[in-house]
Amino acid sequence: MSFQEKDGLVKQGEGDVKDRESQPDEASDRCGQLDEDNEEGGPDQETFKDEVETCEEEDPALLADLEWMEELEDEDNDIRDGDLAVAALDGKKWSYAETARMFKLRRNLDQLDCFHRQKEHDVLKAREELKLCRQNIESLLEQRDSLEKEIERQKAAENSVSVFRLRAQHKHLCQKLQSEEELEGHINTNLKQQDKQAAILKKEEAECQKKIEESQANHKVAAKYLKESIKRVHQREAEKEQQKRELLEKRIQAVKSLKSNIAATQESLRIQQSRAKANAQKKERQQRQLRESLQAQGVNSIKHMYQQKQLEDIKRKQEEFEEKQKSNRVEIVLKILQEEQLLKSRKRHQAVLPKPSTTDKSPSLGRAREKLLHYLDPSPPSATEKRATVLREFRDIRSSSSASSDSAVEDVDEAMHHKMDHQSPSESLAEPEFSGLWDQNYKKLLTEKTVLVQTEEKQEEPAMASEKLKMSAKKVHGKQLKGPPFISKPEEILFKDFEVGKMYKKKIILTNISYITNYCKLLGISVHLKDFITINFEPPGSLSTGMSCEMQAVFQPMINEDLEGEVRFVSALGPFSMPVRCTIKKCDLEVDSQFIDFGSHVVGQTISRTVTLTNKGALATLFSLDTSPYLSPETSDVQVPSPVSANTSKVREGEIGPFESIKLEVVFTPTIPGEAKLDFHIKFSDATSKPACWYKQILIQVRGVTVSVPVYVVQPSIDLKICMFDRLYQDSVIVQSSASTALKLTFEVCPEMKKHMEVLPKTGFIQAQSSFHAQVKFLPRCSLSKDAKKFFDRDTGVLEVPMTVQVAGQVKPVHFTVQAVVTSSDLQFDRTEVDFGCCSIYQSVKSSVRLTNLSLLPQDFGFLAVPEFIEVQPNDGFGTLLPQETLEIDLIFSANKAKEYNFQLCCKSGINRDFLLSCRAVGAHPPLELSHSLVQFGATAVGDHSTAILYLINHQTSHKQAKQPVPPRVQEATCPGARRLFSFTVPKDSDISITPSAGGLLPGERCLVQVTFTPRLLDQEIKEEALRLFQRAKLLREKELERNRHAEQEAKKEIPVETSKGKKVSVIPKNNKVSESPPTEQLSESPNPADIQPGAGLYEEARASLLHSFTQRYSEYTVPCFVSDGDHPEEDRPVWSPCNTLYLKLQCPAVQPPLVVVSHNKHDIIDFHQGAVGERVIKRCTVQNISREPLDLKSSVLDTHGPFSLLNALRCIRPGEKHTLALAFSPSLEKKYCETLEVRSQKMTLQMTLRGEGVVPAVTSSHPGGLLDFGYVLEMESTSQVIKLQNSSAVAVGFRVLLASLSPSRPRGGADDVAVLLGNYTDPQVQPTVGTQNYSGLSVFSVVPVEGSIAPGQSQDITVTFQPDHTSVNYSDRLTIELMNKSKVCVMDLKGAASSHNMYLYGGDLLTVPIESLLPLLTTSQPQLTESEVMEKTVIPMLVTLRAGYSAGAITAAVRELTVGCIRSTQPSNKSGEFHWDNVASLQQQGFSVEPNKGTVEVGHKRTITVTWTPHSEYKRLFLEVNAVKVCCCYQTWQYFLMCRSGRRPSAVRCDAA
Repeated sequence: MSFQEKDGLVKQGEGDVKDRESQPDEASDRCGQLDEDNEEGGPDQETFKDEVETCEEEDPALLADLEWMEELEDEDNDIRDGDLAVAALDGKKWSYAETARMFKLRRNLDQLDCFHRQKEHDVLKAREELKLCRQNIESLLEQRDSLEKEIERQKAAENSVSVFRLRAQHKHLCQKLQSEEELEGHINTNLKQQDKQAAILKKEEAECQKKIEESQANHKVAAKYLKESIKRVHQREAEKEQQKRELLEKRIQAVKSLKSNIAATQESLRIQQSRAKANAQKKERQQRQLRESLQAQGVNSIKHMYQQKQLEDIKRKQEEFEEKQKSNRVEIVLKILQEEQLLKSRKRHQAVLPKPSTTDKSPSLGRAREKLLHYLDPSPPSATEKRATVLREFRDIRSSSSASSDSAVEDVDEAMHHKMDHQSPSESLAEPEFSGLWDQNYKKLLTEKTVLVQTEEKQEEPAMASEKLKMSAKKVHGKQLKGPPFISKPEEILFKDFEVGKMYKKKIILTNISYITNYCKLLGISVHLKDFITINFEPPGSLSTGMSCEMQAVFQPMINEDLEGEVRFVSALGPFSMPVRCTIKKCDLEVDSQFIDFGSHVVGQTISRTVTLTNKGALATLFSLDTSPYLSPETSDVQVPSPVSANTSKVREGEIGPFESIKLEVVFTPTIPGEAKLDFHIKFSDATSKPACWYKQILIQVRGVTVSVPVYVVQPSIDLKICMFDRLYQDSVIVQSSASTALKLTFEVCPEMKKHMEVLPKTGFIQAQSSFHAQVKFLPRCSLSKDAKKFFDRDTGVLEVPMTVQVAGQVKPVHFTVQAVVTSSDLQFDRTEVDFGCCSIYQSVKSSVRLTNLSLLPQDFGFLAVPEFIEVQPNDGFGTLLPQETLEIDLIFSANKAKEYNFQLCCKSGINRDFLLSCRAVGAHPPLELSHSLVQFGATAVGDHSTAILYLINHQTSHKQAKQPVPPRVQEATCPGARRLFSFTVPKDSDISITPSAGGLLPGERCLVQVTFTPRLLDQEIKEEALRLFQRAKLLREKELERNRHAEQEAKKEIPVETSKGKKVSVIPKNNKVSESPPTEQLSESPNPADIQPGAGLYEEARASLLHSFTQRYSEYTVPCFVSDGDHPEEDRPVWSPCNTLYLKLQCPAVQPPLVVVSHNKHDIIDFHQGAVGERVIKRCTVQNISREPLDLKSSVLDTHGPFSLLNALRCIRPGEKHTLALAFSPSLEKKYCETLEVRSQKMTLQMTLRGEGVVPAVTSSHPGGLLDFGYVLEMESTSQVIKLQNSSAVAVGFRVLLASLSPSRPRGGADDVAVLLGNYTDPQVQPTVGTQNYSGLSVFSVVPVEGSIAPGQSQDITVTFQPDHTSVNYSDRLTIELMNKSKVCVMDLKGAASSHNMYLYGGDLLTVPIESLLPLLTTSQPQLTESEVMEKTVIPMLVTLRAGYSAGAITAAVRELTVGCIRSTQPSNKSGEFHWDNVASLQQQGFSVEPNKGTVEVGHKRTITVTWTPHSEYKRLFLEVNAVKVCCCYQTWQYFLMCRSGRRPSAVRCDAA
């Protein structure tokens, strides 16, 4: 294949690529697909690329063919990817693209086949050439051998000529042989490449064939979806067509209705015009008749008619004003009602100020209502309206009549002011219409505030009116909005050249240019414009960005004055305004030129110039042209008339109408040589005022130069401005000739300046009445200060060179001067060498140099040919330096290899000067490496934390370290294969923490490093905020005291109150504030910032204030990581090398926390302090949402086996809402607990620290436990005993007292009683826990308190009361005192007995079971009993068993002790009791003895009675004897049955007492 065919194929492929690039959708999808194809290429693709690179190195000529093959492959991928992208969008494009792809694949396949055949032909051709080359080499070798033999023969024959000839042939033959060998090698290389390319082409053909088959399959799949897509498209088109028909029908109906409306409107307009024309003709006839009648009477008809017209206008305006006043009254009433509703709502929802007394409020409200009704009544116009009406009348008369003057109006004003001063307050509206705080005790304070606000408004109003729509910059969606959220078209509401009495309308369009959906609300217009301008604006509601709304401004001027103000609006982003300006008709005169330069002329010539005077205003004016001659200093001593004059044939004064122009001609006729100047003054005034008062003028300056010689230099001083050394500057010198013949000119330069300046041409001829141009060339050398000391000032750089022009035939030469300021063009660095020091290959080092421009001109500069390891900033090393400016330039060095660097930076100036800066550095390869050197934290709320994970890696090994080139100054610090120690140094008082901060790494190891960013408020900021809050509270307190003092003084004035009898009674004021003086003294001194510690109330309040006002904060930290030179022993300090130091850059943005804690002194640490083990302590914590978005709260999971728990669920809280968390602490062991609770939301995680300590309670009881016997008590009376509990632990301990009779777990149904009944009821060991109970159902034993809490180190008294309601000796119960953790302090058995009499006796044996029925005994009606019967009835049986022993024939006596007592009663007849034994003699006969047998018992005391039985000897063993004896006490008798038994077993004496 020829190169022309290859180029054609390449161009055709490029055309196809351009066609594909024209489809944006295909291109976008193709890019993504190509990336995937490149990734999926695998080893084959890499092999292909390596082969291509090899071919490029060996034979660049084949590069074009290989590139063409790559283009074919890329084209095929593009076609396939583009077809897929298009097919995904539309079915029609799928079919077209698929067909095109098939054709292109066929074409590519044919091209590859042709290219393959060409390559095979090239391979055969190369093999033939290789074969011929080898044959040539063999023939050349044979020729070389034969020549060498021939040379040896000729040497032997000593034929030097033949030897030299043969050697030359031999040398030529060797060269040919060498070239053939090279050709052989080249052909071999080409042949290999051709073989490789042929293999590649075969592979490409197979892939192309495969792609064709895939394309056909895809075509079949696409055909299925194509029909559905076409069907949907047809359906969409049919719907659109139907919509178009309906829209067209609507438009036709609208056009028809519009035509009918236009016809009706035209007819009505024609009728109105004809009617108006008839009225105008009628009115004109009436005016003509009136004029004729007035002229016949001798009256000035024009003046009379004008006055009538003015009166009609005044009457019409007065009617309009009355109508407007009525509408204003209605608006005022509506506003009053709205304000009343607003006041009611404020009273309900807001804090109410201290109310004044009703006696002061009622009259003020009554007066305000009377004033309002008086103002709203349709009464005659007030004095102010009369004055305004009279003033308008006088102004109209003054403007129409020439005889009126300003003095009359001033007199009227004075008279009206005098009249207003003498008016009564009831007739004036100067007083307020509504009662307010000024009628109460707050009058002085609010008046001062009102005056201050009004003063600020007056100061701000002119500035606001002079500006356009304005508003402070806002930040929306991360974008800075500068200016107002709405723009207006036009930007300013301008009513120009208005006339009083007419109405003007202007339409304004407001467009939303903010980045959000906004609204626009009209607030109002400036106060002084409300009587003249009306704004018609309907709020459009929400407007998207770019949407507009319309507004109409109607202006009806009533005074002939300029007005300025603004229209105020409000939007979602804040208020903005639109300026309003109204200007009256004015005259605005200007000239096209205020300076006329006639140039240089010869004496006697006449030259003229024209000045155009234009009136751009709408008011006519009178003008006058005056002159004031002024001569130059050179000719001021010559008393001659001015050579400049105005042409008197033209108009010098007159009237110029609105928007007219007049041309004024100025003629210059010089008479003497020299410079002449003349000033024209154009004065003008208002044409309507007579006589004319000139109040403004325009100055026109005229200048001309007169020369007496015919040849002169037009510009005698040539200024070359500022020039640099070694730079060429040139300017033109114009020589003017007024002579009538040609003259020769010669330019002369002083000898000192010949090396620096020249004039070309040096000689020339100037023609008559023409000019000659010469060129001045100035090239200042550095030796200018030495060569031209006379003309050049070295300090200032000023150069003044006198030049001379010699004119042939003219005695006096022509002089001119060349001026220039010569400056240097140097740029200077502040240092000549920059040393970057040691720099890691993972980091960059920055060094700053200062570049100064020593020139007086700005100079451009740029750093060119900068090495790849250096970066110059700002602006990549390019910029402009102003004169004498110094710029700081940052040089950033990033080493790419570990070696020494010595290089120079070239700074080139704008005039192609080079300034070199030497730099040197050392690149080091640190043994450790950070996986990331830059960490960018997300926006983190204050109180939250963000964590980043990175790795510190030790890539170093001993083998690799040995092979790595190391600079000499770094090589000393390296230690291959050693353990490396590292240490992160975090900046002090930063919000960064790094874990681990130090450690060591062996070669090949890596360490996980965790970087945590926890933004918090600085302690200094919190203390400053605390001081500010303290000062503000102090000021508020002082103001409050001042108000109270003022109220107290006002109250003191009203203290004397006269009674009805005429006496004065002193009243003490209620609000006595004398006691509030100490707080004032306390607030007078500010606290020391060092005394404000965390946890204090003022500190936490300041912290909460800063959190609520926090916006955002951005900080950057650079944390160094020092790496040691090697592993050192523990006793030696590691050596940190600066060459090994790594740097970690952290970017930390902090934002306002959306969730804050508002309880617990606004602290996020909830301390439960000490809690008893087993008890639960509950605390509540309140959080608040201070963001502008709702927060969905979630919490972390606390330890399920821990003591802390969250009792309530979290929910979503809206902005400003609060939520309370209920937290419980239940320790189970005696130790300290700490846990973190995370309250999560969308934007932050609030961490709350829960702390508490479990303490084992130590509570002791004054009663050790066991039996607590209350003894005998009279029935229906009570007795109490006190048990003291002592808490010796450090926490408050809760307790509760339990009675077995009241326990719900006590067994019911007599389960406890069965054990007693089934056993021996006489056994005293078998007793029930709960004994006899009261018949009333109340508990016999009661406890106070039942439960409670004992403070640390304190004690608690528990009172146990025994109160029976019937007689029984079986009262019992069990009392248990236990703590809240179920541990028991003590268990006591309560026991008591009740008696119906104050005397009791006990000590005998049981006769019945210790269980009684709860039902009382049945009582029947019985007759009255005698004393003896009563005694008989009250006999109580008791049993005493005496057991005597018998042993060895001897009998041991049996002894029993009985106890008799007297109960202390609450009855008043409380006295001692007596007892005695009956029938004692009979007992003694049987061996019984009682001591004592009678006695007295004091109240509350007991006595012991001893019963002894000594059986007789005749008693046998196991003898039983029963006797009865009575023991009598006051009104009570006990009958004892004595049972005596002798024998080995104990005998019993049973004694029943009755």
